[in-house]
Amino acid sequence: MSVQSFHHDTIFALSSGRLPSGVAIIRLSGPKTRFITETIIGKLPEARKAVFSNLKNKTGEVLDSGLTLFFEGPKSFTGEDCAEFHIHGGIAVVEKFLESLSEFEKCRLAEAGEFTRRAFANGKMDLTMAEGLADLISAETETQRRLAQQVASGAQRNLYMDWRQKLIQARAFIEAELDFADEGDVPGSVSDRVWSEMQDLSVKIEKHIEDGKRGSMLRDGFHIVIIGAPNAGKSSLMNLLAARDVAIISDEAGTTRDLLEVKLNLNGVATYVTDTAGIRETTGKVEQIGIQRAIDKAAEADLILYIEDISNPITVDISEFQTDIWTIGNKADLKSETIPNYDYLISTKNNEGINNLLDRLSTYISEKTKLQNDVVPTRRRHIDLLNQCKSEIEKAVNSKTLPLELRAENLRIASQHLGKITGDVDVEDILDLVFSQFCIGK
Repeated sequence: MSVQSFHHDTIFALSSGRLPSGVAIIRLSGPKTRFITETIIGKLPEARKAVFSNLKNKTGEVLDSGLTLFFEGPKSFTGEDCAEFHIHGGIAVVEKFLESLSEFEKCRLAEAGEFTRRAFANGKMDLTMAEGLADLISAETETQRRLAQQVASGAQRNLYMDWRQKLIQARAFIEAELDFADEGDVPGSVSDRVWSEMQDLSVKIEKHIEDGKRGSMLRDGFHIVIIGAPNAGKSSLMNLLAARDVAIISDEAGTTRDLLEVKLNLNGVATYVTDTAGIRETTGKVEQIGIQRAIDKAAEADLILYIEDISNPITVDISEFQTDIWTIGNKADLKSETIPNYDYLISTKNNEGINNLLDRLSTYISEKTKLQNDVVPTRRRHIDLLNQCKSEIEKAVNSKTLPLELRAENLRIASQHLGKITGDVDVEDILDLVFSQFCIGK
């Protein structure tokens, strides 16, 4: 969107759920909000007090009757004048109302996330709070909701602002030593104390990043991939974990050609389990594609379940995978005399060992996603920028032979990386990406 349209257009959108519904809420924000509201209901309501009336278009035609709320800027979600129209949630009613709004000059349908982007531009929230709000809307489990609420509340911003202030203060001390070394009120070698404090800050950021990896699992889900040779029981295990028939089961090798994924809720953590094609040597082009996808998916997993048929174990090379791997022996019901050493023995035929496996999975996932602190980075970009910040701090601390001016510059760059997380420094290149993830009307 252009800068001009962003500042001067009045925007509107359906902000409630799917139609038809009992009530539909249409949100309006921008410089013409007062004029449009007065035209529709004949007057401007007292701020934050609902008014019931007929709702009319520009020509005076009654569109519906309902409630109108007016929020005077800057005491509104976007920081601009805003209004909400609570109308009947019929498809035709809503479409006609939206069409009537578009007939006003410089009044248009909002783009995805545009209301929140205006709130950000008007200083109502920082970038982390906006992202937390997006996560709160999309949260499907209790842990996702709590994590998103913590970010949306501004706790993450407060932490980063505190760290950024420490970096700025450290630079100020160093520059004071450089500029006023001869003055009596500036102690000598004050930078020695600064480097000790910066080392402590680096350690705190490192711990914060580690919690961020757990936070990412909570936000994006914990990913489990089942791999093994054909007919090892991968699809049967998938169906048992999902408690329904998700994958086709057949004695014919190569039945599963593509990735099949099911979502579970284990102890409040969104868990994605993926069934994959059996790994073997084959000349079939389609099956080869499926096998490569299985290998690629397993390489990205948080946990791999490697399954073998204990009555006919066919070994698959899993040495290249860097994540945790659980080995599972299937067909424990056959009571084979020689059973290789597996982490778990199950039978997909009579469900033997399945409950134990599920209990262990739940415990394992809870441990992997347990947060040490309430405030954690929740997105990949946060972690990337925190790593860059930590790297610059460590350069400044460890480069003892470099001039103080250069080490101070490392601290300046570190503070910029923190500012990019919150949006306090120029981040125009990522704004479109962040706000495009919102739904229309938010």
